[in-house]
Amino acid sequence: MDQENCRFIKMDTQIPKPLLFFPKCSPQEIRTRIPRNIVSYEFYAIANGYQRIFEEKDGITDIGKQIILDPSNTSFMNLFINGVLQPHDNYTVEKGKFKLNTIDTPIKGTPIILQMFVI
Repeated sequence: MDQENCRFIKMDTQIPKPLLFFPKCSPQEIRTRIPRNIVSYEFYAIANGYQRIFEEKDGITDIGKQIILDPSNTSFMNLFINGVLQPHDNYTVEKGKFKLNTIDTPIKGTPIILQMFVI
């Protein structure tokens, strides 16, 4: 084909419109309720190298009185040792104290943070 015929064919050829499907949305609104009050408590301590059981009296006193809540009154808890989140099997929490269930103890000077959330 020569150049003129090619142009003519391209101009007469119609490209089909793309086939688009739009999802049908339900006219019913779905709403969820987000909790308004989430209270977090933290217990900070510094490991002494041999201690496995930490009580409220072992907390850092420079930042005020620290408490360890009863697990039945909290929504969930996190324990961090040296900034690393610990599996729940590694510790047991009771009102006023928590115990490390690991074989080894944190080395002296290691920061320990117990987070407690009440929703």
